Amino acid sequence: MRIRTPAKVNLYLRVLGQREDGYHLLDTVMVPVSLYDELEIRRPRSKQVGQGRLKVFCDHPMVPSGRRNLAYQAASLLLRKKRVEGPVHIRIRKRIPVGAGLGGGSSDAAATLLGLNRLFRLRCTRTELFALATSLGADVPFFIYRRPARAQGIGERLRPLASIPPLWIVILYPGFPVSTRWVYQNFPFKLTKDIENTSINSFWKGPKKLAHFLVNDLEKVAICRYPQIGFLKQRLIEEGAVGALMSGSGSSVFGIFSTGQNARSALRRLRTEKGAEAFLVHTLS
Repeated sequence: MRIRTPAKVNLYLRVLGQREDGYHLLDTVMVPVSLYDELEIRRPRSKQVGQGRLKVFCDHPMVPSGRRNLAYQAASLLLRKKRVEGPVHIRIRKRIPVGAGLGGGSSDAAATLLGLNRLFRLRCTRTELFALATSLGADVPFFIYRRPARAQGIGERLRPLASIPPLWIVILYPGFPVSTRWVYQNFPFKLTKDIENTSINSFWKGPKKLAHFLVNDLEKVAICRYPQIGFLKQRLIEEGAVGALMSGSGSSVFGIFSTGQNARSALRRLRTEKGAEAFLVHTLS
């Protein structure tokens, strides 16, 4: 079984508080985009593998294979809960940049839950899988449904957003990851207001309206230590993006363009930026 696992961008991210267990309370709007990892899940038949063996492999040197991989943890959680025995091999082919704020690891973990549910015919509902995803990480629940949503709390309170228009986006990855833990540890916490529902309804009127909505409380923290993030954000604006923002805790930034043609033209020029990777994507709904 092969599954394409999409990335996401945060169009809006506010940090509203912190729980006693250290998790931060967020108000964020996330949309899946057409940049994918590929997950292959199979049940090897070789007798040499041994019963009950779970193996996870990844082709990216910065992503651990085995037990430290979030997809491994997702598979182990579901298989143990459903008392499934027998060997399972999961192979991850990375295309979503690592440590980029695009949710690649979380998407792979959610796809693992969805794929194993189909492969073993476990008949878990999306609600059941959502509950398991919540225990794995803040972004994993979002990828169970893979549609635009407003997420609150630590990501477990999701409300689908049905009226989002198609958006053309160029993503720039500066060539280095940013630690999510470091960004939150260095965030100068202050009480911020969450988004009003009226604002959510108004910004779906088009890319130019959306540009006034783009906010990320974590951006200043990341740019202070990594000025290249701010430079790439400015380059997106210079190349015609109607708005640009860092996604999640970084390190990637994205620019929203009014048309696909404008986005493709910008991509050709931005691909020449030293040390940066550029991706042309569109939103998924």
